[in-house]
Amino acid sequence: MPIINRVADLADEITGWRRDFHENPELLFDVHRTAGIVAERLKAFGCDEVVTGIGQTGVVGVIRGRANGSGKVIGLRADMDALPIEEATDVAYKSKVPGKMHACGHDGHTSMLLGAAKYLAETRNFDGTAIMIFQPAEEGGGGGDAMVKDGLMERFGIQEVYGMHNMPGIPVGQFAIRPGPIAAAADRFTLVIEGKGGHAAQPHHSVDPILVASHVITALQSVVARSVDPLESAVVSVCTVKAGEAFNVIPHHATLLGTVRSLTPEVRDLSEQRVRTIIENVCAAFGAKAMLEYNRGYPVTVNDAEKTEFMAQAARAIVGDAAVDMTVAPMMGAEDFSYMLEQRPGAYIFLGNGDTASCHHPAYDFNDEATPYGVTLWAKVIETGMPAR
Repeated sequence: MPIINRVADLADEITGWRRDFHENPELLFDVHRTAGIVAERLKAFGCDEVVTGIGQTGVVGVIRGRANGSGKVIGLRADMDALPIEEATDVAYKSKVPGKMHACGHDGHTSMLLGAAKYLAETRNFDGTAIMIFQPAEEGGGGGDAMVKDGLMERFGIQEVYGMHNMPGIPVGQFAIRPGPIAAAADRFTLVIEGKGGHAAQPHHSVDPILVASHVITALQSVVARSVDPLESAVVSVCTVKAGEAFNVIPHHATLLGTVRSLTPEVRDLSEQRVRTIIENVCAAFGAKAMLEYNRGYPVTVNDAEKTEFMAQAARAIVGDAAVDMTVAPMMGAEDFSYMLEQRPGAYIFLGNGDTASCHHPAYDFNDEATPYGVTLWAKVIETGMPAR
């Protein structure tokens, strides 16, 4: 089954929506323009219900099939927010908002789900209910968590849920998916090391927090190298170091910011415990005080094995067996679709975006040639997951 003819007919229109979203990026929960357009279009398509304000600015569209004998309810999710990045492209639809751009393709995700909603509302060739989920604040705001806490699953009776993300480096017309963990948990820490400031010529009268910070950074590398099973995955990165203002003054404080990534709850717990222990003991050994704030962020994104095979089979029906990679490596980036997968079984798939700049790069742009594949996959997830009788 290739690209659906009606989807191919809609491709230019969907591209127009996408480029408008690209020109007008919005951040986190402040996606009022985008959410407003989404709601207006869903109503114009003839969705049976359109609900706004779920998880602050999320939008949900309900499309009932020609029959409901199956009683099944499947959710499809797209994210709407952009990133605080200055765009570095020369496309005609370049961001009009200084310091903001769609550098991760959420403009494409939103447009593809809108395209699927239009097709499904026209055809309704399924037995059950399709729930179109448009989520704010994926980029660090936990919008998926906010929608879940606002009763998304219970209110709309969602039984299984699916997500999709474009992936630069995978050719257009191909998909990649795997059962089990597919994206990492993302935790962060802020460490303030309190030493004793003084003159650089008299370090013996001071406790140098920069020296302590250097040892902490080095020791933290042992978490992955020596504490985590080498067959498991983890990342500990210190990404910011702030200390001192003069060439001849030992400062009183040093501040470190870092992130910890993992793919299982066990490794997540172990990594946090080791980070805490190393920081406390290294600082104490130098006579410094450690003030650590450790925050858990997005959980691991875990694909249900059965739903992963189902989604892969839907993709195979479009592009063939060879174009669906079931062995793609998990990414150590995080994804707040994880909150939805904690509540309901489902799967998260990568859509080929071709040879483009990577996500979160100022030269990134969603590849519109990928659109018909994404829209067709959404349609097939609904039509094969709830076949008309």
